[in-house]
Formats: sequence, structure tokens, C-alpha cells
Amino acid sequence: MVSVPMSLEVVAFLVLVALAFDFMNGFHDAANSIATIVSTQVLRPHWAVAWAAFFNFVAWLVFGVAVAATVGKGIVDAAIVDQYVVFGALVGGIAWDVITWYYGIPSSSSHALVGGLAGAAVAKGGVDTLIASGFLKTAAAIVLSPALGFLLAIALMLTVAWLFARATPRRVDRWFRRLQFVSASLYSLGHGGNDAQKTMGIIWMLLITAGLLGPKDPLPIWVAFACYSTIAFGTLLGGWRIVKTMGQRITKLKPVGGFCAETGGAITLFLATGLGVPVSTTHTITGAIVGVGSAQKLSAVRWGVAGGIVWAWILTIPCSAFIAAVAWWLGQHYF
Repeated sequence: MVSVPMSLEVVAFLVLVALAFDFMNGFHDAANSIATIVSTQVLRPHWAVAWAAFFNFVAWLVFGVAVAATVGKGIVDAAIVDQYVVFGALVGGIAWDVITWYYGIPSSSSHALVGGLAGAAVAKGGVDTLIASGFLKTAAAIVLSPALGFLLAIALMLTVAWLFARATPRRVDRWFRRLQFVSASLYSLGHGGNDAQKTMGIIWMLLITAGLLGPKDPLPIWVAFACYSTIAFGTLLGGWRIVKTMGQRITKLKPVGGFCAETGGAITLFLATGLGVPVSTTHTITGAIVGVGSAQKLSAVRWGVAGGIVWAWILTIPCSAFIAAVAWWLGQHYF
């Protein structure tokens, strides 16, 4: 199948669709950054989203483009990418985000995008179009990122319990209400650094496919600025339907628990971003919150709610891939 050359108008349209996904990513995943600090009543919701949005944007100054390179060049064969594959991938990611936001389900925008990219590519050229190393690395992160967040949160809770063994509950609460400002900012920094780069990778791939960049050309600075600005704006508006699920339905959080969950999640995101692994910020913080609850007692975790979230994780890649394949077919026949 011969790809139709891309006009500048088509490229501009797809860049806008990519930024729409980036906005939806911030909007959908705002709960990841603010749920703990809002639920512990350290910050009011409108201040919390402003705090998170600022650090989403500032992440531009901290992280490189390793995750963008993985998404743009390491998941599907660049030779089969055209405007219809990009369109299908973005529609798959956006549609799954909208569905899960509507029902208040904390799903992964990252894996929705990866699933969409894989679905559109396979619809065009079959399973051989997938780059096994990049796709499997991303798929493995579905298990590894929440597991690492879980273990780090437990370790932090136990460390805090040892350090503050003789402190009064009131003193502990006072200290960690302040420290949550630090942990929330670090988590939002990690969220922006990992998630904005996924859209950067899609636009990078699009520009190379259109012949506007060479395969070895660096990512244009305007792409990074646009993606970090857009995800921050999406976070600022906030996906409130998911905040309650993340902040209270999994387990009851206090400031010390919020600090440990956010810090454990932030460490996980910093490691993944440095290694160029596109992980789910939703999976990461959920694992960390479950870890905080488990460190207190197993009955503190509402395992039925956590189990429902896991089912959403399992369904994300196949469902977004299916939607993307349908969007690719529609694009081929009607656009």
C-alpha cells in the first residue's frame, strides 16, 4: 500500500490533534498529581491544580528527550508510518481517555497512546510492524512501574514510622503537611517530564515521516514548548471525576501517607524518564497509594476498587488499539 505524501495542511492538522491528546493527557491525569494533596486537605483543589500545572511545565527544563525518542522511533517501524497511522493512533488514545474519564476510571493515557500507535500500525502492515524491544519494554512497565511505586511507598512509610516513633501524631501531621508541597511538586515534575514527551515523540515521528526533519535531526524546541505548555494547561483544568477514586476510594490518606505515595511515585517516574521508558503515571501513583495503605494494614486498602482499576489497565492497550485500527480504516477510506 502506497502512502499519500503529506501536505503542510495535513501535518498542521495532525500536530493539532496530537496537542489535543496532550491536553487530554493533562486533563485526565491531573488526578494523579493532585489527588493525594487534595484528599489530605493540604491544598484546596484550584491551588493544587495550579501547583501541579506549574511543575508539569517546569519539567521541560529538567528532562531530556529519551522518552520521546522511544515513542517516536522505538515502538513501530518508521517505514510504515503515514498520516493515517498517526491519525489512528491519536484517535485511539484520545477516545480511550475520554471514555475512562467519563466513568471516573484511572487508566493510563500513556498506554492508550502506545496501544493506539500499535493498533494503527498493525492494521496497516501486520504484527511485523511492531519493534519488539520498544513495545515489550513499554508493556513490561505496566507491571514494573506500579510494583516499584508500591515497594518504595512501603519503604518510605516504614522509614517515617521509625524516624518519628516518639513524635506525637499532631507533630507528624504538621511536618508532613509541609513536606507534601515538596512531594507533590516532585511528582508533578515527573508526570510532566514523562507524559509530555510521549506527544513530543508522536510529533517528532510525524515531522520525520513528512520529510520536514531528517531521522537524525534533533527535536525542534517549539515542539517541546508546545507539548509542555499544553499538558500543563490540561492539568490546570483538571479531570475531577478521577480525583475521588485516586484520593479516597483506594485507601484513606493522611499527610504522611500522601507524602510517601507522591515521593515513591516521583522516584519511579524520574528513573523511568531517565531510562527513556514511557510509563503510566496513573499506574505508578496507584501502586504507591496501595503501598501506603498496605503498610498500615491490608484491610486499609479497598481491594475491590484496586481490582477494578487493574482491569482498566489490562483493557487499555487492546481497546485503544482496536479504536485506532477502526480510525485508521476510516481515515483510509474517507479522508
